[in-house]
Amino acid sequence: MSAVWRAARAAVRRRRVQTVVIALVVLCATTTVLLALALVGAASAPFEKAFAAQRGAHAVVVFDAAKAPADRLAATARRPGVEAAAGPFGQAAVDLPEPWMYMASGALTVVGRADPGGPVDRVRVLTGRWARGPGEIVVNWGVAGTPDRSLLGSRLTAPGVPPLRVVGFATSMSRSAEAWVTPGQLAALRPDSAQMLYRFEDAGSRAAVDRSLAAATRGLPADAVTARQSHQALAEAFSSLADAYLPFVSLFGVLGLLVSVLIVGNVVSGAVVSGHRHIGVLKALGFTPNQVVAVYLLMVSVPAALGCLLGTLAGGALARPFVRIAFSGIDTGLAPMDVGPWPAVTCLIGMPLLVLAAALVPALRAHRLPAARAITAGSAPATGRGLRVQRFLGGTRLPRAVSLGLGQPFARPGRSLLTLAAITLGVTTVTVATGLTGTMLAFADLGRGSGGPGVRVDADPSASGRPAPRLGDRETEARLRTLGAEQVLARAFTQVRLAGQPGTYFADFYRGDTGVLADAVVEGRWPARAGEMAAGPAFLTQRGLSVGDRTALQVRGRTVPVTVVGRVIEGNAKSLSVDWRTLEVLAPGTRATEYRARLAPGADAAAYARAVRAADPGLAAEPAGASNTATAAVVGFSSVFSVLLGAVAALGVFNTVLLTTRERRRDLGMLKSVGMTPRQVVLMTVTSVAGLGLVGGVLGIPLGMAAHRLLVDNVGIVDFPEWMKDVWHAPQLAGLVGAGVAIAVLGALVPARSAARLSIASVLHNE
Repeated sequence: MSAVWRAARAAVRRRRVQTVVIALVVLCATTTVLLALALVGAASAPFEKAFAAQRGAHAVVVFDAAKAPADRLAATARRPGVEAAAGPFGQAAVDLPEPWMYMASGALTVVGRADPGGPVDRVRVLTGRWARGPGEIVVNWGVAGTPDRSLLGSRLTAPGVPPLRVVGFATSMSRSAEAWVTPGQLAALRPDSAQMLYRFEDAGSRAAVDRSLAAATRGLPADAVTARQSHQALAEAFSSLADAYLPFVSLFGVLGLLVSVLIVGNVVSGAVVSGHRHIGVLKALGFTPNQVVAVYLLMVSVPAALGCLLGTLAGGALARPFVRIAFSGIDTGLAPMDVGPWPAVTCLIGMPLLVLAAALVPALRAHRLPAARAITAGSAPATGRGLRVQRFLGGTRLPRAVSLGLGQPFARPGRSLLTLAAITLGVTTVTVATGLTGTMLAFADLGRGSGGPGVRVDADPSASGRPAPRLGDRETEARLRTLGAEQVLARAFTQVRLAGQPGTYFADFYRGDTGVLADAVVEGRWPARAGEMAAGPAFLTQRGLSVGDRTALQVRGRTVPVTVVGRVIEGNAKSLSVDWRTLEVLAPGTRATEYRARLAPGADAAAYARAVRAADPGLAAEPAGASNTATAAVVGFSSVFSVLLGAVAALGVFNTVLLTTRERRRDLGMLKSVGMTPRQVVLMTVTSVAGLGLVGGVLGIPLGMAAHRLLVDNVGIVDFPEWMKDVWHAPQLAGLVGAGVAIAVLGALVPARSAARLSIASVLHNE
């Protein structure tokens, strides 16, 4: 075994470039695959385990207490299909006039429960204890970590209710309430709703939950249910951001794996073909066929193991912050936001096995090669291989250097196919990056309309310390128009609550030239009157809403029913867009905090901003930016990865051309002896892979277009319309074909110039 190790170590030293390439490619692939596995694990197992441990509710249903008496609600627990039920619990909405602790102002959902246990939704107390008597309240802690004990004893004072003291913090994976009190205390809060928690025998899908709930509530008034929430919506909310990142990470992980396989197979195949004499010498010295195979497997295992180890360390260091970012801004409850050991173990075991499998097939050629034939083998390819193609090309009018170059790939078809695959993969990655760039730039231009430059005007003095604007809300809008704006869009921002659902949401109320926002709608239309709203796919999915559904918004005790009339391209999972006339009912007198002015084409945005600031020192005006952070992040990430894989594909071409020129030293010497110039040698060598680059470009474009469509169709938090996906044009596609040729030529230039510098005497002397 020591002899095998020494021979493998010597092979690694002889092929330093290929060794470094293998290590780098395996490192990148391992890192990306580990991140994808970490996201997959964090998006599924933690929620399911914590939900099952707490006997989470498949459905949390809120009833109008006046239309559904308590005895009839209790009877629903015994209906067919109901596995277990808890309740009815009284529910009230306490109006918070200002933010309290980590909660925003608005309605606080409070439920009366005698204890945290029960057959459904076993609430876990994290700090303190459960409420036992009057004046005590337990607050829901939905974020990760343990609440600080110093918060115990905090007091809640709200209009019309007795003071309440915080005696504990608890968490519910069902998100059934924001706070709990005793049933006796709830009576003092004037409850108007009743809550039931159900677990069903059939709850495998939203449709199954709907059927089971309909069966359980049959006989109750049709309008008795005021709100409901399914556990599928909670699970989707839990993993929504992670699911959005997963397609990007998975695609590039798969591309990295394919690159690893291609490069390893190419390196080992080239080492076997160019090392016939070395193989023969090893066998003559007593190496068995299996030991020869072991030499080549060890040759790639060393850099692969090093790259896998470093990639696992890098992936492990990035996985935890990456997972935290992917799950930021959601209620995680008891679900642990940590990365288990299985992704690292899978990579440490799986990546070396994948590399060995990729190297085994070409290494078996060395197993079958007889020692005598290996020792006597020349450096040129076997006679007759590709000869027919060479003769056909020689009969054409192509320059001799070009015809010889075009025929070379047919002499080594296996190696040429591996090189073609590497080039195709590089073009595929470039195509994906180009498509993503086009889609994201169109997304960044959303709402710009066909006018000129935009100017953002901030009118919120509380966020900057500026004096309040001199003019009123409507007067400010009119002044912006008189200063030269063709379009003005006013926006007010406030925190709202959804009737019957815990949590705070962020509402944008728009007024003015809202037509520029219509492009953001992918289903339905933009809100145009009071009682209408639109939201992104993440918000609608997590709330279980769709276009046409109704809900209600609450602000400081005021409630307005609203209808979902549009689904927009994207939006925060906790944000929604509403018509301004709804704000006039919810919070009369609220003024806009921001104005977006659109100028005429060719207008000077900077001069307009100065005129606005001069007209009213309470306004902060700045020219609007041309892009956003999300666009820059996606374009930057895909561009870096396309450059990386394009470089790796070029290194694959470099390896192929280097092996070919070493094998054909005798042929090159003979050609130069009959008059071939160094420039013709370079032309012949570059032409030998330029054809592969052209074919790789033609094959890589449709693969890249399919991968681009797969990505943009599966980003859960953004619903791109068709016009943003159709980004391909004839000149662009022609340039992508040229990308394949460019990858091939760049990879071939260095070994081609090296071949051109070979002297006739040194080549023929070796023969």
